[in-house]
Amino acid sequence: MNLQVIILAAGKGTRMRSSLPKVLHKIADTPLVEHVISTAKLLNPNKIIGVFGHGGDIVPTQMKKHDVTWVEQTEQLGTGHAVDQGMCAIDEDATVLVLYGDVPLTTIETLTALLSVMSNSKNSIGLLTAIFQNPTGYGRIVRNSSGVVQKIVEQKDASDTEQLINEVNTGILCAPAYKLKKWLSNLNNENAQGEYYLTDIFEMAVNDGFTVQTHTSTSLWEIEGVNNKRQLATLERQHQLLIADRLMENGVTLMDPSRIDVRGSLETGSDCLIDINTVFCGDVILGDSVSIGANSIIKNSILGRNTVVHPNSIIENSVIGEDCEIGPFARVRPDTVLANKVKIGNFVEIKKSNINAGSKINHLSYVGDTIMGSNVNVGAGTITCNYDGANKSLTEIGDNVFIGSDTQLIAPVKIGNGATIGAGSTISKDAPGAELTLSRAKQFTIQGWDRPVKKS
Repeated sequence: MNLQVIILAAGKGTRMRSSLPKVLHKIADTPLVEHVISTAKLLNPNKIIGVFGHGGDIVPTQMKKHDVTWVEQTEQLGTGHAVDQGMCAIDEDATVLVLYGDVPLTTIETLTALLSVMSNSKNSIGLLTAIFQNPTGYGRIVRNSSGVVQKIVEQKDASDTEQLINEVNTGILCAPAYKLKKWLSNLNNENAQGEYYLTDIFEMAVNDGFTVQTHTSTSLWEIEGVNNKRQLATLERQHQLLIADRLMENGVTLMDPSRIDVRGSLETGSDCLIDINTVFCGDVILGDSVSIGANSIIKNSILGRNTVVHPNSIIENSVIGEDCEIGPFARVRPDTVLANKVKIGNFVEIKKSNINAGSKINHLSYVGDTIMGSNVNVGAGTITCNYDGANKSLTEIGDNVFIGSDTQLIAPVKIGNGATIGAGSTISKDAPGAELTLSRAKQFTIQGWDRPVKKS
């Protein structure tokens, strides 16, 4: 089958109350239309045609990483008109699948089933339908006494009897290109909305001897579109629940499946545990038995087996080894690599540093642009002063170093293997290994000194 896909993405989305085109609003930090493009790609089509309109070329520009041919719909005159604009890039011998840039959760399984029912019958077109208890607002599927589809009637044009029908049109269809072009050319806008309805092609198809083959979606969320922020939020949560279900099927323990956000891809090993209100961005890999505490954010990072992330911690663009412990309230910034059995404690920030096995930075410290050896113990309140106002410089700390609390290491500086740095020191020169280095002003007491009092 020469499958070619048209994605309609020209709508303004007035009810979104936003200057951003509707299809660029996001679910799981991915634009609605990109969800649709990604699903379409899974069908291995020969072409994907996107029809854009509102917002100028902002939609094609933001989707330029995808192999999509974009066609502009300069006037929004209805779905039939929009598909007709896209047909200019479609081959005559193609099978055309029409999708919608604001209907983001349609599954590959449903689309495959739709294409299958069409391909099983000669002279047929395929239509995805759904059963709604309250079909208000949707086009109704009108069948004859034998159950064969005769036409689709839009809500505003439906008779009282037709409005009682609860099988509705989702808008998603597939048809042979050469016939679809003919039917589209015969559309008119003599209806309640003054638009060129795509749905009118079905009555034309029946009159041409074609059979409308339907597949009914059993999951209403996969055919629901986004017209306002409330619907966007509803589909966001549905999408996250689907991800949560897959994670639990893979053996992940979720403390509350309704309170997890995956905004990218999350790969998990066995026996992982994820607490509430956690956010995963980009590409994240969790090894076996990794535990993620509540309210944590993990972005584009790899965490080794048995690592524990305590609550309220942030890890981004980093590689974490096995048996590490991070947080609570820790921040691991980009380009950080932690070896095995490293401990990053509460209110500690690490940036662009390599921390080797067994080292500990337990409390209230900042380590940036640093290469740290193994089995180093960093006392509370220690900072590497890596920025002089213009340039970043490197701090190098050897193995088995002990750094006392409230120490400042003025980069560039090297601390030798086995060195001890006395608490409260400011180290601006290299410190030799296996020695105690410290810098402190002489302590003295001023007798008879009076504490200041607040002026009235």
